[in-house]
Amino acid sequence: MDTIAPSIEFFDGIYEDLDDVSLRRDRSNGDRIVILRFKRLKSIEQLRSYTNRFSKALRLSDEEGNIEVQPDGVKFIFGGADGDDLRGVECKFAIQQEEHWDRFMRFMQRYAEANGMAYGERSPESQS
Repeated sequence: MDTIAPSIEFFDGIYEDLDDVSLRRDRSNGDRIVILRFKRLKSIEQLRSYTNRFSKALRLSDEEGNIEVQPDGVKFIFGGADGDDLRGVECKFAIQQEEHWDRFMRFMQRYAEANGMAYGERSPESQS
């Protein structure tokens, strides 16, 4: 079996670099909540979002195939002296079914291994 490097795309052919992931559980309904954080988006920085097809979903790809996620929300974080410097992007979505959660976690394990990321608990002061 060929090994395919795990990738994340908002736009076809523009591979984004994930900087952080938060995994939570909604106490009211038990859904698992995923927040993917990007310090920058290549598709925006290079203005290629205008020339590449929007996939209408966040696409996570690895050797098992594609996972297409409809984000519940995408938050753009701005800062700088004038408040117009893009400082990051958060993409949030819920996972309700156990088999979807298991598949997502397999993807994240592969992505983490391929990109030098490691799992770790946040310290209480970094969660505010």
